[in-house]
Amino acid sequence: MKPTSLSFVFAALTTTAIAGDNYLVYFGCYTNAKSGSKGIYVSKFNSTTGKLTAPELAAETGSPSFLVIHPSKKHLYAVGEMSGPDKKAGGVSAFKINLPGGRLDFINQVSSVTAGPCHINLDATGRMAMIANYSGGSCASYQIREDGGLGEPASHHQHTGSSVNERRQKEPHAHSVNISPDNRFALVCDLGTDKVSVYAIDPGSGRMTPHEPAFAKVPAGGGPRHLAFHPNGKFVFVNNELTMTETVFAWDAEKGVLTEIETVSTLPEADRGREGFSTAETVLHPNGRFVYVSNRTHDTIAVFACDPSTGKLTLIQNAPAEGQIPRNFNLDPSGRWMIVAHQNSNTAAVFKVDPENGKITFTGDKVNVGGAVCVRFLALD
Repeated sequence: MKPTSLSFVFAALTTTAIAGDNYLVYFGCYTNAKSGSKGIYVSKFNSTTGKLTAPELAAETGSPSFLVIHPSKKHLYAVGEMSGPDKKAGGVSAFKINLPGGRLDFINQVSSVTAGPCHINLDATGRMAMIANYSGGSCASYQIREDGGLGEPASHHQHTGSSVNERRQKEPHAHSVNISPDNRFALVCDLGTDKVSVYAIDPGSGRMTPHEPAFAKVPAGGGPRHLAFHPNGKFVFVNNELTMTETVFAWDAEKGVLTEIETVSTLPEADRGREGFSTAETVLHPNGRFVYVSNRTHDTIAVFACDPSTGKLTLIQNAPAEGQIPRNFNLDPSGRWMIVAHQNSNTAAVFKVDPENGKITFTGDKVNVGGAVCVRFLALD
């Protein structure tokens, strides 16, 4: 069933993505009986006070677990893990952003081709969208129409293979897609195969094409989930869900090649080797000196100091996430604040970020948002 547009309007704000004290914050959520969520929610955030308002429903849609905002700030896109045009796939939806309040109007929805879409990203020009399908073990790409809607799939690539974890790595599980700073490549993490695949992208046609070499590997059994590029474009940081580690790669932007530098634990020494934990997200501070990783079940945010000249990491903090199962989180564009989404607590918490030492401190500000798993800032003019 397709999502329906909402007619109510939220309280007015003023909205850019670079400067300004006022932001809209969108939350992607799982919609189920446990969460009570109905779709995508929106809050207001002030970067002077650090205050986050109670989220309001922006658009009703099925399990919009991951979101991305168009560079124009006019459109938002979401993957729907439990909704779609057919039973064999999920849905990828396009919405119009109505400012100043942030209400979303549904434009269209297309098939994710295979099941379990879990991540979405756009190229820098905003002409193409790319998704990762966890259950289907594939990635797909789409042209973005002039009205902001999505075209039918322009390319689709089925991953193959497995790895050493017999329970979680019997088959491919594509988990994220990220775009290189020069907008030439898409890197796709596959938890099931321990590979980070590299694709050349063509925004004009909306197509992804396997690059050569086609992939790099993390240590066996790692289960690469999400990644982030360093602001200097020289390094890539991949969190490995299954082993609670972070792998650092050198990135050759000209050749499109990843070379492993090191793999380090995201846990304090006393908890290393224990089972039942998993990582979720990697985020780089805008100043390039700090890397943040969410540890699910351990319910912490790992904070690393990063050497911008080598890419190497030093664990400096495991801060309580102030909720159960921290998933995606994000920094505001200034790098002074962090908002963490808690899937099982049905909450999101605000943290103050020290730009000098990288450490985070809970502000005491927490809001209720059911099944929250994704956080996206839209800075206001």
